[in-house]
Amino acid sequence: MPFLTRPRVEQTASGHWTLTSPLVYAGRAEQWVVPAGFESDFASVPVPVRWLIPADGPWTAAAIVHDWFCDVGIAAGVISSRDADGVFRRMCRELGTPVLRRWVMWTGVRWGALASPVRRPGWARDAPAVLLLSVAVSPLVLPVSVVVAVGLAVDAVVDRALTLVLRLAGRPADPPGPWLDEREAGQDIRS
Repeated sequence: MPFLTRPRVEQTASGHWTLTSPLVYAGRAEQWVVPAGFESDFASVPVPVRWLIPADGPWTAAAIVHDWFCDVGIAAGVISSRDADGVFRRMCRELGTPVLRRWVMWTGVRWGALASPVRRPGWARDAPAVLLLSVAVSPLVLPVSVVVAVGLAVDAVVDRALTLVLRLAGRPADPPGPWLDEREAGQDIRS
């Protein structure tokens, strides 16, 4: 397997993950090292689609390297955006991500590239494949994602209404306290 190390991370207060040791991936011709201290959110998947593609899974190491490509590698000229997304798909394959899921993930990162001026170059070359895959998976992804999005919206409205009612009653909506109170500081909780 081209990953020479496994991701070792700690969760931060912001909900992201910080590498506690370098993550090393050996590509076909190059080796990439994501340094300890790099922060990732794992797979940047919109919440309504996480029923199909959670933020972490077999692809977690690939998502961390891809985040590093997007945050550091592309700007440094180490890799192009198009290649970063292609290597991400290859890493997902090597990590055992099912074929449909890795292609859906690749489609998502290519759509993400369109939204970023730094990542946009080369997007037009992939546009036909991105559009075709988007249309092909829409019947699978959209119905459940729309239901999830509506449920999340209802939850947010109800939560805000309850928070307002509790404030008007002079009671705190949420008790104060540390969110990681049951874990030791600095404990490696993912391996």
